[in-house]
Amino acid sequence: MDLQKAFETNRETWNQKVDVHAQSDFYNLKAFKEGATSLNRYELDALGDVKGKNILHLQCHFGQDTLSLARMGAKCVGVDLSNKGIALAQQLNNELDLDAQFVCCNVLDTSKHIKEQFDIVFTSYGVIGWLPDLQPWALMIAERLKPGGFFYMVEFHPIAWMFDYTVNPPVMKYGYNQEEAIYEEYEGTYAEGDTPQMTSKEYGWNHGLSEVIQSLKDAGLQLEFFREHNGSPYNVFPNLVKNTEGLYELPHGLYPLVYEVKFVKG
Repeated sequence: MDLQKAFETNRETWNQKVDVHAQSDFYNLKAFKEGATSLNRYELDALGDVKGKNILHLQCHFGQDTLSLARMGAKCVGVDLSNKGIALAQQLNNELDLDAQFVCCNVLDTSKHIKEQFDIVFTSYGVIGWLPDLQPWALMIAERLKPGGFFYMVEFHPIAWMFDYTVNPPVMKYGYNQEEAIYEEYEGTYAEGDTPQMTSKEYGWNHGLSEVIQSLKDAGLQLEFFREHNGSPYNVFPNLVKNTEGLYELPHGLYPLVYEVKFVKG
């Protein structure tokens, strides 16, 4: 297929999402500007004390997590495909008097634009599904890490992406390791309420856990941990229930919604 067409379609959709998401309760930009962090428990626990660390944040949207890390004392660079997302991230950085930097590019092209190596490479929640092949992604991550540095990702579980959520109830439709692109066109975004403000047109790819882990190992990184969790910080799938820890999970608990991986560069 024409990957450039797919990437451009996704970029146009994410450009539209920026305006919608910046106004949404989901991203709560007002609270963020007043000092609230956009980071969740999983990533805060895994990243630890980031003061003085150099962090590369991949697929940063409009930069809230990047800037949250900057507030914690890290020196951050955020990367995203959406030029509108990067423009808003830079605006927020200036408004909040922080020192993060932002680069607009396809995440697979990161090493063409950034030559620095980092203590930490970080990415989270709904990121690898936009990539047709994880091998160049993993190699880029290894290139951008300093020796002794680590890569951390918290991501939605691949089982969750086997369902078609454009119908109600959702139907299991897509392969766990499906190589063919999945194209979906639907009204609204995950961050909107009951009144959609845009049409999302998206190309995505499903990646199973073995593909994720093996691609990073093949890039020369060493697995430190892999964890699966029933609870998601985000109520982005249908019919989830809030548990006693304030996370959202399936009422029947048939499969986890989130997983974490941490890899170290030797």
